[in-house]
Amino acid sequence: MFVHFSMQINSFLLYGANGYTGQLIAKMAAVYGLQPILAGRNEASLQALSAIVNLPYKVIDLSDREALHKILEEVPAVLHAAGPFRYTSTTMIEACLATKTHYLDITGEIGVFEQAKRYDARAKEAGIMIMPGVGFDVVPTDCTALYLKNQLPDATHLKLAFATVGGKLSHGTAVTMAEGLGEGGAVRENGKITRKPLGHKGFWIDFGIKKLFVMCIPWGDVSTAFTTTSIPNIETYAGSSPKTFSMLKWQSLYNWLLRTSFIRNRVKAKIKQKPAGPSDEMRAKAKSLVWGEVINDKGQKATVRLQCPEGYTLTAHSSLLITQKVLQGDFKSGYQTPAGAYGADLIMELPDVKRESL
Repeated sequence: MFVHFSMQINSFLLYGANGYTGQLIAKMAAVYGLQPILAGRNEASLQALSAIVNLPYKVIDLSDREALHKILEEVPAVLHAAGPFRYTSTTMIEACLATKTHYLDITGEIGVFEQAKRYDARAKEAGIMIMPGVGFDVVPTDCTALYLKNQLPDATHLKLAFATVGGKLSHGTAVTMAEGLGEGGAVRENGKITRKPLGHKGFWIDFGIKKLFVMCIPWGDVSTAFTTTSIPNIETYAGSSPKTFSMLKWQSLYNWLLRTSFIRNRVKAKIKQKPAGPSDEMRAKAKSLVWGEVINDKGQKATVRLQCPEGYTLTAHSSLLITQKVLQGDFKSGYQTPAGAYGADLIMELPDVKRESL
């Protein structure tokens, strides 16, 4: 089913609008003066959301190439919010290249960023921007990386960490994590992405409002921060309990089991039984915290930390802000990272963000 819409300068396609994060973006779009066309596979969910936000919708499956191209030809940009992006991003990017439509998404998957980089030349030829990671993954951390690079231009090592106080995962984020069960971790060493055991390092960080334990995980900045800063050694960390960190010492014994379809499907089934994501009240009270540190060969350091809105709230704000910029003609063609295109202070354009150099 297609609900009629008219092409406007503030219009774009929001694919995956019926998901948890997609709905947040749709409900916040008016704050940025934007009117997305809601899109996805579930007509009932789209119809219900359309009635709430008074926006048009289009029911479409990514496998329907002809229909996808037809709708993309009517809009200047797509904000892709349907993950896991390892399965959905390539199809959407290819369609955007064919229709000369700007591509934005909210992934945090290293593999998706690396794959998107390979489209750089084609995107430049088409005159479009391809920018994955316009949400919490990876706007605050990417801006932190560039901010630190500007403080210490000859930095050789970068550490980035984040944690959430008072929040929880959405279905989509949890399913993406389930798809990566047993896969281990990754860092960047001497310019190369290198596989490591998940949580092979951990330490305590003073985030300002609280000291929290973090462990090394394969966050998107292993890819994007290198593109943004050219710093050759990058590690990314996330808040974790010391108990979980200790348990991971034995992961070599059970990772093979976590990689089986049986276990991953069982985990995803349990995810579906839980609430779709944090409530509005929980998001309003929660905080996301970011910390970063760079070191050069002389041992000199620069450190910074951020206090930000809860992660899904931040994702809605940052993805809409970047979409707004693109629709206003403020973009760079080719593959881009958020801070690479818009600078280290992009994060400071969002509400309720505080940055502190240490």
